[in-house]
Amino acid sequence: MIVGKQKPLDEIWDMVRTHTDIHVLGCNTCVAVCHEGGNKEAETLAALLRIKAEQEGVAMTITHGGIERQCEHEFFEPVEERLNNAGAVLSTACGIGVQFIAEKYSKTIVYPGLNTIFLGAVESLGVMTERCQACGNCLLGVTAGICPIARCAKRLMNGPCGGSTKGSCEINKDVPCAWQLIIDRLTALGQMDRYETLAPIKDWSADRAGGPRKHIREDLQA
Repeated sequence: MIVGKQKPLDEIWDMVRTHTDIHVLGCNTCVAVCHEGGNKEAETLAALLRIKAEQEGVAMTITHGGIERQCEHEFFEPVEERLNNAGAVLSTACGIGVQFIAEKYSKTIVYPGLNTIFLGAVESLGVMTERCQACGNCLLGVTAGICPIARCAKRLMNGPCGGSTKGSCEINKDVPCAWQLIIDRLTALGQMDRYETLAPIKDWSADRAGGPRKHIREDLQA
């Protein structure tokens, strides 16, 4: 899932304080799972902004709502009128949702309520960890389901490096060495022969370095 973290209230206030009509729009999928930008969080943020406006002596109408996903056209119909008429929209979606609204409603001012952090997993309640960098050429089939691109600080294709100590990464003893995890899992699966084969230089042509990417499913197009 996409993991985000809500911006500090003072930073959000600085963005929206000149507006008299604001709609806080939650996204009830990825960022709701990490308890940062779902409908409940949008409601709480709207309440905090009302308090801030009262403290600052600013007359401001602040409403809130939410949709299932802010990255797909089909979910916007229930809020379309409000988004078209709002003085500004404060989105608590990831950066994708914010940009989608800006493209879809070209005359609507939209602000981000979150900082988008990474693609990750829920390790335990309240703990999200990075698992994928969307590099466009997945290696998990040869690395025992553990990504060295996202989880190795040096993004090594053949590891571990000389800095790894007792299964920990040299950048932080609390960060597991990705390659030690790979070795341990290959051993448990009886597939250590895969480790003996040197991986070639990674093909980065499908990565973000080539500019914004697009994926088209022709079979789904009208």
